[in-house]
Amino acid sequence: MHKTYSTQALLDILAEEQRACMQGRRLSLRAKVSGIDPLDRLIDPKGIQKFTAYQNFRDQIHAYQQQQGVSGLVWKSLSLATQGETHHLTYPELHDQLIALAEDVTTLQRCRGQIIDFWLAITAGFDIHLSVAGGREFCAITEGDRQRLTGRAEWASLDLRGRRLPCEVVLQLGWGDPALARYRRDWPQSGSEYVHAVPPGHSPMP
Repeated sequence: MHKTYSTQALLDILAEEQRACMQGRRLSLRAKVSGIDPLDRLIDPKGIQKFTAYQNFRDQIHAYQQQQGVSGLVWKSLSLATQGETHHLTYPELHDQLIALAEDVTTLQRCRGQIIDFWLAITAGFDIHLSVAGGREFCAITEGDRQRLTGRAEWASLDLRGRRLPCEVVLQLGWGDPALARYRRDWPQSGSEYVHAVPPGHSPMP
């Protein structure tokens, strides 16, 4: 009976392969910088060869995930104190080197409400801003705007921009495929909005 690798085992394998590629021990010799022969002869191709070698290996890991049903989710735990009350949350997040299975998306959707409620509890009284222009700019939004954004999200994730409160806390509100939503590669079928909660008078970090 063959062994099925766990999520953590796949991440360990990917980390080792990434080191090997960056050290030049793995190269995709077919990869070219531009595909224009005169230009490619003038540019050292090792950078793109390293990147392509790792990308090809990661694609194989993604195929393995699908074939063997290995989750792409990692679980995180947070405990944060606000005005004498401590809030706890354990929640799933898609690892950025893996893909989400259909079951993973269902798990993310099931935990959506808990994540949003936790974010609301720890950012009470904070100023709220929406990330626009690819994260280069921010606009202040109202509570009504926030409710509309959270109401239409299929899943959510958190990014704590500090070790303890009060600090900026980013709420990612997504829909569709989480792996594609991060980089808007499947817009509008998949995508994310980022809502930044900051202490009063502070500005979000790009």
